[in-house]
Amino acid sequence: MPETQQVEDRPAAGPPPANSVDRFFKISARGSTVGREVRGGFATFFTMAYILVLNPIILGSAKDKFGDQLDSVQLVTATALVAAVMTIIMGVGGNLPLALAAGLGLNAVVAFQIAPLMSWDDAMGLIVLEGLLICVLVVTGLREAVMYAIPQPLKQAISVGIGLFIAFIGFVDAGFVSRIPDAANTTVPVQLGATGALTGWPILVFCVGVLLTIGLLARKVKGAILISIVTMTAVGIVVNEIADVKSWGLTTPQVPDDVVASPDFGLLGDFSLFGAFGEVSVITVVLLVFTLILSDFFDTMGTVVGVSAEAGLLDEDGKVPNLGRVLLIDGAAAVAGGASSASSATSYIESAAGVGEGARTGFANLVTGGLFACALFLTPLLTIVPMQAAAPALVAVGFLMMTQVKHIDWDKYEIAIPAFLTIAVMPFTYSITNGIGAGFVSYVLIKTVLGRAKEVHWLLWGTSALFLIYFAIDPIEQILNVK
Repeated sequence: MPETQQVEDRPAAGPPPANSVDRFFKISARGSTVGREVRGGFATFFTMAYILVLNPIILGSAKDKFGDQLDSVQLVTATALVAAVMTIIMGVGGNLPLALAAGLGLNAVVAFQIAPLMSWDDAMGLIVLEGLLICVLVVTGLREAVMYAIPQPLKQAISVGIGLFIAFIGFVDAGFVSRIPDAANTTVPVQLGATGALTGWPILVFCVGVLLTIGLLARKVKGAILISIVTMTAVGIVVNEIADVKSWGLTTPQVPDDVVASPDFGLLGDFSLFGAFGEVSVITVVLLVFTLILSDFFDTMGTVVGVSAEAGLLDEDGKVPNLGRVLLIDGAAAVAGGASSASSATSYIESAAGVGEGARTGFANLVTGGLFACALFLTPLLTIVPMQAAAPALVAVGFLMMTQVKHIDWDKYEIAIPAFLTIAVMPFTYSITNGIGAGFVSYVLIKTVLGRAKEVHWLLWGTSALFLIYFAIDPIEQILNVK
């Protein structure tokens, strides 16, 4: 591993494997331990467990063309099941600490853009179709080739951009930063707290959690992130009992009345692969699938590269280990998500929380996936962690990923400008895909302006052209008269 890919306090290669599990997952070879992997698995779960609440809310609040809605209990089951199965498969097959679940953003596209045009079965069929097409891209080697064609500084910029993005997610989801309503007639888009000031007990829990997390990290305490999440969840439960709290957001920290809840698998298999073609035009279907593929494709690419870089797993050429299998499993996750009506499942950037806790192998996924499996039956118990207790981990991980910025040569504008746009656009547009697209397009443009177009890999030319279509999708739809 080159020096540029290592964080100063990252563990060095350990002793020879102690047993077959160690040997299979390369735990010692990657400088990790079973304890670190377990802690990392817990940390990843707690930072992304919100999807068990948020995905059912997003999908369950929308109506399809015929006014039908999906059952929230069934959505919780489908979301937990897909996350559990695909996370474990990624751990065993890809050997990366990379958890998967229903993709945020993608589920909103399904709920509010696709479902109103057709039935839920047809909409989920498009997700399955998208996943199958991504698998075809992987099998043909195209998806992997695109990742290899990206210059190393742009990969590092992707990691930094994701770091800022994930920290911003933490600040926003905790309520530390909020959007100023349009009615305020101000050009400032966000503000401190809900009113320009920090108010309420939940914000205090978040702030204390951030201070606790960074203090533990600075002291290099093992299990810092997990200790912070568990501690602040306990504090949140106490605060919720003794204080007058209006709202914690999606998850209220309180001792549940029931520990066990029965899963409902009623949505599994409710999809129609080609039903959409009977509801809307072929052009509309093509554009919808294209949008889904492009978002899934590059969100995953950014996440895989970012998490692998933070874990110190990229090789001398900046390549991700077992990349072909990782991308194929991610494509299969999209298929599984559509087939179970949980929307497209994809790799989660919150996996970086587990990496920050020490996870370096797929063994951590067995823990995360196992917890999602438990959530099928123990949802009331495992979803008491409020975002205010989990979000400090995202802020801390954002810092850890930000350290990669020092490896970018800021004196070379041909790479510095695309790197800057990649880093800035991700948090400012709340999208990994948008940031990658801005970086690609600007990189190709600058190389061309400098008369060095031949240095650009042909795949970057192709993907940049696709991103131009992606960014200009609205005028294209107007020209084609697609509604």
